[in-house]
Amino acid sequence: MPDPVADDELTIRRTPAGWRVCGEDVPDLASAMVLADLLAAELPPAERPPRAPDDAGELDRLRVTVQQLEHALTARVIVEQAIGILAERQRSTPRRAFERLRQAARSRGRRVADLAGDVVASATNPLLPLPSELSRPQVESPEPATPSEPG
Repeated sequence: MPDPVADDELTIRRTPAGWRVCGEDVPDLASAMVLADLLAAELPPAERPPRAPDDAGELDRLRVTVQQLEHALTARVIVEQAIGILAERQRSTPRRAFERLRQAARSRGRRVADLAGDVVASATNPLLPLPSELSRPQVESPEPATPSEPG
């Protein structure tokens, strides 16, 4: 399979037979998206794109906007992967996993995407230290039972 880092391009393309990701044919869109996510995780973190100068033309501003959106999408993929890992480890909902991730990032003065990268890396390297509130399993408390009406 081609190296997405060397190619510096990771795209999903529709073909008559299905889908193609980085030269690899896959039968359905879901498989293509999973493969693209896995390959994107191998890419080094992109530098935050600069703002367009005030005197830039419309085309230059649009190019900067595209770079910013690509950067945001890459960060979101990593955050979504981290949410899934934490939800599974902690047996919680994705929403609760995100809240824990966000709280841990805030308490340490880090960006959520940066801490999410550590969580994703910990999936393949169990020796990677994570903040204590993210490394220990936290079981959700059950919802309070509503009294049933006599019938």
